[in-house]
This record gives sequence, structure tokens and C-alpha cells, in this order.
Amino acid sequence: MKLTDFKALTFDCYGTLVDWESGMIEALKPLISEVSRALTRNQILETHARHESSQQVQTPAKLYRELLPIVYRRLAEEWGVSVGWDDCVAYGRSVKTWPAFADSAPALQYLSPAARLMSACFRRRWVSSAMSVGSSSCATRSARDALRTKRRRSLE
Repeated sequence: MKLTDFKALTFDCYGTLVDWESGMIEALKPLISEVSRALTRNQILETHARHESSQQVQTPAKLYRELLPIVYRRLAEEWGVSVGWDDCVAYGRSVKTWPAFADSAPALQYLSPAARLMSACFRRRWVSSAMSVGSSSCATRSARDALRTKRRRSLE
């Protein structure tokens, strides 16, 4: 199989191009510094994942940047830290600052001449991601786009 056999390549943005774990840890530092006990990186990420997953089940249509403030508040409550809603919202907005992996830009540059690249993430986030990885050749298709297309087709 050759790379040129494909017309399009699709991939997820977070964890593939964007180092979301490091981004989360960095953005959570103000909260973590107020916790009365030491937390490991794994403990932080596992607790975050538990609250994120629970909230996604409750509000599946909520945008990620709107879900993250709720997760932040729940983390603060679990860890016994008092936070204001502005702190929670700031965490939700931190997504745009999460770093790309070092090899993301070279990988996209290598792949882009061979096939159309498509990433599954939110359009606004993709603009930030594409700029941080040095690519303007990728398209993005969000979950919301896919839902709109599915609804249109079901009405036809």
C-alpha cells in the first residue's frame, strides 16, 4: 500500500496533533497549586477524564470549550479548592493554547502533497492547531458538521 493510493486521510486532532494532556496539566496548574495534597500527573488526568466522561454523558451536544469549565469546577470541588466561575471559563478557553506535538508540523507537511488531510475537531480549534503545527492544507470536519450533513440527508 502506498500513501498515494489515498485521496484523503482523516485523523483526530487531540492526542494526534495536539498534546492535550500537557495542555491540560499546564492550564490546571493554578488549581493544582491550591490542592492540599500532592497529585501525580496520572491522578490529575484520570480524575479529569472521569469528570469529563460523566459530563459528556449528561450533555452530549455541549461544545468541548463549554464542557471544560464544568469539569474544572468538579475537579475543584473534589480537591477541596474554592474557585470562581471566571477561573472555570478560563480553563475552557485554554484549549486554544494547548501545544502541538513536535512532530505534527513535519508529519502534516510530509502527508499534505499526497492526500487531502482532514482532522476531526472544532473548526476554531483547528485554525489554532493548524497555525501551531504550521499547516494550512488541512480541512476540518467537526462532529457538528457531520450531524448537519446527516440531518440534511435524512430530510431528502
